[in-house]
Amino acid sequence: MTLVKEQSGPGGADDGTEAAGDGYVPSERRLERERHHRARARRATAIAAVSTLVTGVVLYLVVVSAPGWERTKETFFDGQYAREAFPKILEGLWLNVRLLLVCGAAVLVLGMLIAVARTLRGPVFFPLRALAAAYTDFFRGLPLIINLMIVVLGVPALRLQGVTVDPVLLGGTALTLTYSAYVAEVFRAGIESVHPSQRAAARSLGLSNRQALRYVVLPQAVRRQVPPLLNDLVSLQKDTGLVSIGGAIDAVRAADIIVGRSLNYTPYVVAGLVFVALTIPMTRFTDWVTARMDRQRAQGGTT
Repeated sequence: MTLVKEQSGPGGADDGTEAAGDGYVPSERRLERERHHRARARRATAIAAVSTLVTGVVLYLVVVSAPGWERTKETFFDGQYAREAFPKILEGLWLNVRLLLVCGAAVLVLGMLIAVARTLRGPVFFPLRALAAAYTDFFRGLPLIINLMIVVLGVPALRLQGVTVDPVLLGGTALTLTYSAYVAEVFRAGIESVHPSQRAAARSLGLSNRQALRYVVLPQAVRRQVPPLLNDLVSLQKDTGLVSIGGAIDAVRAADIIVGRSLNYTPYVVAGLVFVALTIPMTRFTDWVTARMDRQRAQGGTT
């Protein structure tokens, strides 16, 4: 870098393009380095574009040249059935979105309560810690599809008075039970990642254990665990389609009805693409939040 001070004229005013003070002029070496970096970036972009294009063409040729491609195209990629299924799948998707919103809120609350129960101190809380640990171990080990079958199909078989048999409510309950166990472990990891000195400092300021947990520990724990919590939310969005096993008319069930009538599997492909289109923005938002928090942590902006 070269710092050049403009020469003053006879009247005391600076000559040249600089109005006053010192003006920065990059050196020729730096300009050459920047041109080299730009050239490398353009070359890398061009290579990536060509490579992607070639890969796509090769995959396309491999698929369309397969012996069974014509039959597969008729069975899975029929435009007529896609146009028929799309409105019905979108109508059913509204149920998946509602399940995501309601179950997501319930999972966050229940998961937080379980995580707090597992981190309580003192021998008097041992039974509560044991119950919380048993809950997380059981529902994390139990496959979600089996949990859904037990709740959606088993609860109505009991014929309990006052207990709903609505497959949507029962399916949402099963989703909440399973995902609360995963989210509880995410919250617990965040709570335990907060250094004990934070709690000690809060206690030294006169806060009780409950106040230290609420105002000092939990805010830091939740802030640190935002990316994995968003990942669980993305997984929950996809798994809401499993409530269809109880007969709830969601996007998957709407596609299944058309498939059963037409024996063409294009509606399944349409339903899958709809879920992908809904999930990708959430995934990209999760990546953005993760990268932002990593930058803040690297700069010392968050603990």
